[in-house]
Amino acid sequence: MSSCKQIGRRALTVAIGAMLMAGAAQAQNTTSQPAAASSADQGQNKAKTARGQGGESKQEATTLNQVVVTGNTNFGGIRKIDASYSTTSATSEQIKELNPISTADLLKMSPGIYPESSGGQTGANIEVAGFPSDSGAPFVTLQLNGSPLFPQWEYFTDAMFRLDDSIDRVETVQGGPSVLFGNGQPGLIANFILKEGTSTPGGDVGVTYGSEGMVRLDGFYGFPLFGKDSGWYGSIGGFWRKSDGVRDPQFAADKGGQLTATLSHDLEYGSIMFYARELQDKNQFVTDTPIYNPAPGKFSPYPGFNPLTGTFGSNADRYQFLQTTPCFTPGCSPAGVNIDMANGQGGDVHMVGGNLDLDFQNGWSLSDKFILVGGNMDTTAFFSTGENPMTLGSFISSSEAAFGLPSNLAATATYTNGKPANMNENVTVQNPEYIHKHIQSVSNEFHISKDLFDGNTLTLGNYTAVYSESHSENDGLNMLMQSKTNPNPIVVNLSDGTNTYQLTDGQGLFWNNQPQSWMAFNERWHATTTAAFAADTWNIGNWRFDGGARVQYVDINGWFQNTTSGDLDANPYTVYNNDAEYLINSFQHPSYSKSATSWTVGANYAINNNMSVYARVNDGVFLPTFDNIQPLPSTPVEKIHNMELGFKYQSPWIYADISAYRRLFHGVPYSITLDTGQINLVYGSTTKGLNTQVILTPFKHFTVSLSGDYMDGHYSGYDSCVPYVAQNGNNECSSINGMDLDRQPKVQYRVTPAYEIPTSWGSMKFWLTYEHVGNRFSDQLEQQPLGSYYDLAIGAIANIGQNWMLTLRGTNMTNQIGVTEGNARLFGFASGGGVILARSIEGREVNFQAKYKF
Repeated sequence: MSSCKQIGRRALTVAIGAMLMAGAAQAQNTTSQPAAASSADQGQNKAKTARGQGGESKQEATTLNQVVVTGNTNFGGIRKIDASYSTTSATSEQIKELNPISTADLLKMSPGIYPESSGGQTGANIEVAGFPSDSGAPFVTLQLNGSPLFPQWEYFTDAMFRLDDSIDRVETVQGGPSVLFGNGQPGLIANFILKEGTSTPGGDVGVTYGSEGMVRLDGFYGFPLFGKDSGWYGSIGGFWRKSDGVRDPQFAADKGGQLTATLSHDLEYGSIMFYARELQDKNQFVTDTPIYNPAPGKFSPYPGFNPLTGTFGSNADRYQFLQTTPCFTPGCSPAGVNIDMANGQGGDVHMVGGNLDLDFQNGWSLSDKFILVGGNMDTTAFFSTGENPMTLGSFISSSEAAFGLPSNLAATATYTNGKPANMNENVTVQNPEYIHKHIQSVSNEFHISKDLFDGNTLTLGNYTAVYSESHSENDGLNMLMQSKTNPNPIVVNLSDGTNTYQLTDGQGLFWNNQPQSWMAFNERWHATTTAAFAADTWNIGNWRFDGGARVQYVDINGWFQNTTSGDLDANPYTVYNNDAEYLINSFQHPSYSKSATSWTVGANYAINNNMSVYARVNDGVFLPTFDNIQPLPSTPVEKIHNMELGFKYQSPWIYADISAYRRLFHGVPYSITLDTGQINLVYGSTTKGLNTQVILTPFKHFTVSLSGDYMDGHYSGYDSCVPYVAQNGNNECSSINGMDLDRQPKVQYRVTPAYEIPTSWGSMKFWLTYEHVGNRFSDQLEQQPLGSYYDLAIGAIANIGQNWMLTLRGTNMTNQIGVTEGNARLFGFASGGGVILARSIEGREVNFQAKYKF
């Protein structure tokens, strides 16, 4: 595993070199072949999908005859109308029309998924309706060609993945039979399927300009290898871009790119393909910012800080030195780490994988998928400290008392540029963090299937993954700065006429000794997950039954380094580091091993060729992750019970996929550190809801798409009293039982009317999307209402002849404030003086792309 990074880079280089050498043939235009027809034999698809030009799928993603490969064991996939679960899919062109601002933002195409797309390109919290998660994205698994990017349900896996022209389509599944396969995700699986090369070379190149100072280059090229009829194909594609960002930090907010290559071969009984992907990208991470909160759920701009475009990033605070290691001689200089906020929350990730699919046409078939992943997902960014803005004078007065300094000291405050600071201006304290996360994993999933008798197929399989993570943090220091966009840090010294007390260092940094803060963190983990599963499908007339069971075992071992507190430089007058926390040469070695079982049963009845109904029950589990074991080594296994009924229908004027669900959770752990100490909860939840996907075609060339969710979810199973600070400032205590699931909207929907105009020179298409997100609460005690919001997105595409495509897209065109999260570091009401620390969606952004297809 230690050479994973080198292996990934070497394989990618070899693959790209071979493809470029073999693909020098002149590209030419071609007419795309139709999609492979699905089998009429009870939905069993045994045909290989035909290859379109450039490897792009020519299937329509909004028809019930579309073949999907995610969440089932059928060789070649299964038609949507035959699946006893709901799936949402989008082709590469439909992804463009969905106007996603990030990979996470695209996932709202699946009803009931709510990505908090306010933090930037990566690191989004992603909520799955009825799955209590509080933050991160533990119930979302991203897959590449059917393989999970990381075996553990890790937060922020979207940092490992970017959208570009190498993606053929995406398929999403909520629940369903997915508890059996891969990493056993009971929530959402988003499977991104790569374009492959074809017998006819072809591709595209596009240039995009954005209103936020963005320039982006995209391209893809697919081609045959060793001659047109050899059965060998290659492809290469990716992007590079640079952007100032809607929230301009005075340096590049987003900078980097991605490169993907594939090598595939048609075999007598199937196919084999290999792929390699290299990601090098840096993205600004946006933390909570001050917003006026005059009434529950109502928000307006804070003076000097536009919630749609504001950022704490600036050239003045870009480069920092964080003290981390003590020295013990008076006047010495502590060691530390230099950080650059322009590195943001990005990815330096390398992937190599492959798929083998064989159908021997004698009742036997097999499938094998593997993926090797390695790299760094570091974060260099500001995070909220939980403290609302105050005047500089008030900050100094409160700090004197907090640090136990003598009274009546004379204060001197200057910006880091040397100019004097205004004691009456509002200031804020932000927490700069440097988080280093190195991951490695290799996983493999093997299926073998046998037709036992007419209409019945049994599948046995195994999923095994070996993976590790190194995780270190330096984040106990805080920076005093102006409470405005692109602020200057502030340096504060206090004097009694003889001695000078340095409240901050020369960068405006100081150690804030609060229970919810820490300065040093270092841990390493390694784990093995293995699962055996059996699945069976049985077609009887118009009925299709499927079911299966999975037994999963996880073994986790690791260590984390202990810390202590003290003075970093043996100088009592450097107040900013007198009570710092730092690592010591002492370790703890937690471990965890557990087995758990998941199962599912589903039935689908085809009423006719364009209508079906289905029912499904499944039991899934959430086994503890690295993050759970360190604070709660006895973390229970979460139990997830899901029941679903669905209806699918299609006619010339309507496409509908509607499902009702009930979801039950047991044994959910939660831990938060407050001023009063650490609170550990173990609770459950109950949820009922309705997912809807409808496309209306009232007349030719005009469609109206509706995607939405109604979710009624509440906490249960926790009767004890949870302490918190109420809006009036009093210390209160309540039970979370019956409270709404936090961060999840009860109602959310998106409506998109679209009109296509055929012309003599090509076609034009126009669309507008109205998105509504209902009220949510930032905390489990419903003390931080986030309100509701809407936003408008627009788009237009002009296809000119066979080669040119022009695209105009815009998001949040009316500049709506849409708060996605409150102060996540407080348990209770975060507002003070009508101000809340929260994070809004970003403001208006418009971009234009010119693409040439060949």
